Amino acid sequence: MAKQKYYVVWEGKKPGVYSTWAECKAQTDQYAGAKYKSYESREAAEAAYRAGWKGNWGSSAGAAGSASKFKSGSSGRSAGMETSEEVDYDSISVDVGTRGNPGPVEYKGVDTRTGEVLFSVGPISKGTNNLGEFLAIVHALAYLQKQGSNKTVYTDSVNAMKWLKQKKVATTLPRDHSTEEIWLMIDRAEQWLHTHAYTNKVLKWQTKQWGEIKADYGRK
Repeated sequence: MAKQKYYVVWEGKKPGVYSTWAECKAQTDQYAGAKYKSYESREAAEAAYRAGWKGNWGSSAGAAGSASKFKSGSSGRSAGMETSEEVDYDSISVDVGTRGNPGPVEYKGVDTRTGEVLFSVGPISKGTNNLGEFLAIVHALAYLQKQGSNKTVYTDSVNAMKWLKQKKVATTLPRDHSTEEIWLMIDRAEQWLHTHAYTNKVLKWQTKQWGEIKADYGRK
């Protein structure tokens, strides 16, 4: 008869202590950066849960917990290969939703840990995906600065990150009556970058490793 195991989920859909692998799996499947581990007794599991994942989860974790640190899509490669970096959950994730490119644009910023929407803008009448991503990043930086926060901002747009460094967009979208709304927003965002300093990290969300960014609109 198999020995009873208990499973701690520190980072998952619903953190807690579970008495079956099926329950643990339900909380961690498709959850980027899930942290979980099995224990031989409920007392040990509950103590580990209260103590937090640091010092309990990682390379020393059992099979149930260590897999979440491996690169996704690593079958056929040696076990134990870790991701180049882990998700900083104390952060904001931003993303854009478009209907056509160019077309109506909306964007939002969410708490990476909880998925709570912190700000949402749009739909803007006409723009592009990359312009929306750029606006979302600058909005997040301004939002965090007002709070006096140095939290990280995650985006899945390489172009928007490049424009952020240059403090200027490079787009073929014409300036005309149909795009006036988004261009006014872009002008304000560029002006903000030229007149404000920030210390927040703006990092690329590693979609292949972590799944879709937490602010994803699900329109792909």
